[in-house]
Amino acid sequence: MAGNDVTKLSSKFQISVPKAVREKQNWKPGQKFAFVPRGKGVVMVPVPTLEELRGIARGANTDDIRDHDE
Repeated sequence: MAGNDVTKLSSKFQISVPKAVREKQNWKPGQKFAFVPRGKGVVMVPVPTLEELRGIARGANTDDIRDHDE
């Protein structure tokens, strides 16, 4: 991935992700992304699927869960 991978915002406010970036990140068509504002820029991050999140909290201590009885 070169540092000169740039793209342009279209008249329909769409952006094409450069091929080198897509391939390095293994992004696929139809994948969802979240845009997180950071200073004067934005970080674009993939939204994980439920399958990718499965088991993420395995082994977490649930003894002191707030709002458990509310």
